[in-house]
Amino acid sequence: MIEIRSEFCPQNHPCPVMRICPEGAISQQGYGAPIIDHEKCTGCRKCSRACSTFEWVENAKAV
Repeated sequence: MIEIRSEFCPQNHPCPVMRICPEGAISQQGYGAPIIDHEKCTGCRKCSRACSTFEWVENAKAV
């Protein structure tokens, strides 16, 4: 599961990683930290390869 490490996100611009996600599972409200829709996320990890704010966590539970 992908988790957002918001403390490392500058949160001052549109998140460029939203365009990378093939499932459209990443959204953002204003310039806030990105939000992952875990229902849509397939775990391809393209986001975590593109930005260190996105972290793959094994056996994590969605909140």
